[in-house]
Amino acid sequence: MSRRRFLYTTAAAAWSAAWGARAGAESAPAAKLGKAAPAFNVPDTAGRRRTLAEFKGKTVVLEWTSTSCPFAAAQYTSGSMPGLQRWASGKGIVWLSVLSTHPSRGDYLAPTAAEAFNQQRGGVPTALLIDASGAMGRTFGAMTADHMFIVAANGVLVYAGGIDDSESRDPKEVAASHNHVRAALDDVLAGRRVAVPSTEPFGCALSYAG
Repeated sequence: MSRRRFLYTTAAAAWSAAWGARAGAESAPAAKLGKAAPAFNVPDTAGRRRTLAEFKGKTVVLEWTSTSCPFAAAQYTSGSMPGLQRWASGKGIVWLSVLSTHPSRGDYLAPTAAEAFNQQRGGVPTALLIDASGAMGRTFGAMTADHMFIVAANGVLVYAGGIDDSESRDPKEVAASHNHVRAALDDVLAGRRVAVPSTEPFGCALSYAG
């Protein structure tokens, strides 16, 4: 079994267990490639409610992240994630980092501490969302730190998957990798159909309740 398949399978199993721990009435993830992205209403670290509708007409990147995952840390230590965030901002793209860590988990940070952590690692998203209930993450089917989604300006989900092809927590390998999100955004900005709309996420399972 490849490292990617192992990481993906392990994360998927953990995600499924967390999902299954919730009431049976819960539905499957609503996010579907090629369809309108599901709505969300989640506070940022300043307590402001952020919604997808707020960014109507703009391309939106959703980056699920973690305060403890070494794979996520490598994206920042390498400069790859902050660099991509800055590039996207310069193109008028909205970048929302999301923490779906439940307060019962050891790596949970309250909003003020989460904001300080993100600034310390060099993060420069449009906003950092605190999805403490995990509702937003489950709606999108987010499984791992660095599970990425792109919503085009027309509201359609055009990319879902991993950040790059590094499969690594080594900053040097991350820096040398092919970035799937950058490639997808290049397609979006050029008015092209995203050539590779789906890849397998890899890394640490998100810290949902369960």
